[in-house]
Amino acid sequence: MMEATEYETQRMQAYRAELVQRIAGTITEDGSIEPLAGLHIYRATVPLQPTHGVLQPSFCVVAQGSKEVLLGDSIYRYDPFHYLLATIELPTVGRVMEASKERPYFSMRLELDPAIVSSVMIEVGMSPSPRSTDVRAVDVDTLDAKLLDAVLRLVRLLDAPAEVPILMPLITREIVYRLLMGDQGSRLRHLTMLGGYTPDIARAIERLRHDFNQPLRIEQLASELGMSVSGFHHHFKAVTAMSPLQFQKRLRLQEARRLMLGEDLDAASAAYRVGYQDASHFNREYKSVFGVPPMRDVQRLREAASVFPG
Repeated sequence: MMEATEYETQRMQAYRAELVQRIAGTITEDGSIEPLAGLHIYRATVPLQPTHGVLQPSFCVVAQGSKEVLLGDSIYRYDPFHYLLATIELPTVGRVMEASKERPYFSMRLELDPAIVSSVMIEVGMSPSPRSTDVRAVDVDTLDAKLLDAVLRLVRLLDAPAEVPILMPLITREIVYRLLMGDQGSRLRHLTMLGGYTPDIARAIERLRHDFNQPLRIEQLASELGMSVSGFHHHFKAVTAMSPLQFQKRLRLQEARRLMLGEDLDAASAAYRVGYQDASHFNREYKSVFGVPPMRDVQRLREAASVFPG
């Protein structure tokens, strides 16, 4: 009789092989698609340069290849054996590490709805996290057989559109349930904004995102959250891996990049639009983050043939 561990290994291998096959049949060119609402599929046949973007609360799985996500000074690498869980919308840098024409990079990202997480928590009688905890906004953990099975059943729906309205909500809830019951459950619970310092930091993040082009008033923001300035800095960095000023800078530079690419603004105009008063200061900070001056970066992006987010 086959031992349980050997059976489990073979089952996981079969799941991974089918996941690759189904994603490969869904996306045939490099890039990204959203075949179902909230479900994003990615493909790349070459390793990609670091891509700056905003990662929404999501559950991310690599079917083939590997990827790194950089948040502040922290690096999170995941592959077919590990998943990435993001619980707060944050500016990140992503890079596909392993990809080739023979073995393309395939991955999927499922957006996480706080209302669904809260509903599942209530259904299983799960209490909110302790008030005194900080929770990292991004982390990586092992993808076990039960979670992978649910992921595969979700991807199978791509070939069964008539079943999507009934089964996708059920499978999504199952994925949320298994995440809540796993090692990352305490992090996911913070997505519901029920407890801990993380919800306070989420409020600060939302304020910074909304007012990114305004002067940053740390004292006022900390006071509104009922924190000291030093306490606010500590909890903000514990969650985001960045200081509030670094976070605001990333938001400003990413929006400036979008304006130059999407609205054909020159560097000086984009700088002023996002809150910089000194164009030369903007140019220095832009180069420090993206590696090249603004307009050279825009030209490079327009010429690139295979850059995609996520």
